[in-house]
Parts: sequence; C-alpha cells; structure tokens
Amino acid sequence: MMDALSVVSQLRDLASEPQNREVIVQDQGCLPGLVLFLDHKDPDVLLATLQTLRYLAEMSPNIPIMKNELGMMVSLENLMGREGPSDITALAQEVYGILSAPAYPVPHTYERERRRKSQFFINSSNKKAKSVTLHIQGLNSTDQRGLCEEALLKVRGVISFTFQMASKRCTVRIRSDLSTESLASAIAATKVLSAQQVVKNEAGEEVLIPLNTSGVKVQQNSALPDYLPEEESPVQEVDRAISRTTAKEDSSGSWLNAAAGFLTKTFYW
Repeated sequence: MMDALSVVSQLRDLASEPQNREVIVQDQGCLPGLVLFLDHKDPDVLLATLQTLRYLAEMSPNIPIMKNELGMMVSLENLMGREGPSDITALAQEVYGILSAPAYPVPHTYERERRRKSQFFINSSNKKAKSVTLHIQGLNSTDQRGLCEEALLKVRGVISFTFQMASKRCTVRIRSDLSTESLASAIAATKVLSAQQVVKNEAGEEVLIPLNTSGVKVQQNSALPDYLPEEESPVQEVDRAISRTTAKEDSSGSWLNAAAGFLTKTFYW
C-alpha cells in the first residue's frame, strides 16, 4: 500500500541514480507531486522530498523545468522562512539557491565523469547487503563530496551511496561482509574528511559512534563497475524500482508510472 512517505522515499532513491533524473522530471505526475509534498506536515516527507529535488537539480537541463514548475519556488521560500528542523531549512535554501543561480554550461569532462560514476550505482535490492549511515566531518561543499565519492568508489563491496549535504550524512549500502571501519578508513585516506557511524540508542536518539581506522585494510576495486560476483548481482523487482536500461522506453507497468498514478489520484480532483 502506497503512502506519501513510501512514494517520496522511492523517488529519492531513484533520483540518486543520474540516469533516472530526466525521466522523473519529465513525467507529468511526479514533479507536480513533489511540489505538493513540499507543503506536507510530516517532516520526514519534507526531508525526503527536498533530498529528491536536490538530486534532480544536479542534472543541469532539469533546472529550468523545475524552476518553472508551478509552486516550486514559492514552496521552497515558505520552507526557508518557517520554523522547523534545521536540516529541512538548510536543504530548502540549498535547492532554492541551485534553481535560482544563473545557468552555466557544465564542462564535458565533468559530465563524462558523472556518467562513469552513474554506472557504479545499482539497484538497492541486493539481498546480501546492509545499509550504514555515516556522519562525515568536513563535508561542506561539492568538492569534498567529490573526494568522498572517489574514496567510496574504490572500496570493494560498496554497492551504492547517497548524500544528505545539509546534515553531512552519507548513507552507504554495502555487502554484509564489509566492515564499517573499512568505509571510515577509506574516507580518512582523503586527509580532509573523517567519518563516524550514526546509530540510534535505546531511547531512539541518534548518536555518533567513533570508528577505528588504524590498521584497517581496505580492499579496493580493480575495475569499475564489475566489482560484485555475478551470483550476488541484485534481483530485479519491477514493483520497487525503474529498470535502468528501459526507464525511458518502458514506462507502462514501471514503478514510476505507479507512483505518478498515486500522486494524480491523491492530489488532483
């Protein structure tokens, strides 16, 4: 059963993969639905919506479409001016700033590097995997984010990762046999970043756990993206994600189509 949080969380996960961003923005139901989610009362829905928009805005051709979407800029301004969680306010400001900034052409070499990295992201349904949330000290700009990306890309056993820049968080999906200390060691090797694990205590409060990086051996990928054995490649789940190779051609029956239908039925009357 779909609800607002599950839909926007799935859209956020899909938007984290660059090859899906154009499809999501061009869909007639998803972008208007995300704008409406910016007025949602649930802070978890708001945060996931802003994270989704932040991913979508990383693709420069999407920016004018998003900026001109009815209610987008007004809703972001409202979030920037309201009292609430600081991570929501900061992320709203970040998205608003990106959409408001003058358009500059993206260097060809950067686009080529982004495409190379996009091949690294795979469907998150790997059954022999776990997710780890890291707080990364020094994650203050896109330059530091790039360093962190490069460090994680080199670690054998990392499946995918997404960033929440406003809160300096990175959620990493890894093979179950990969230690969290290996991630921290790879990040510490950048010399400008350090990582702590984010966990919840018995009271449900988030706490930061220091990670030992001394003497930790990091097994590196020898080639990208073929770093996982074939038998451990993820199983496709049609009802949970867009197929990366048929996202544009096969919209009927895809999860995105179902999500757009949910948004249309929920918000349009």
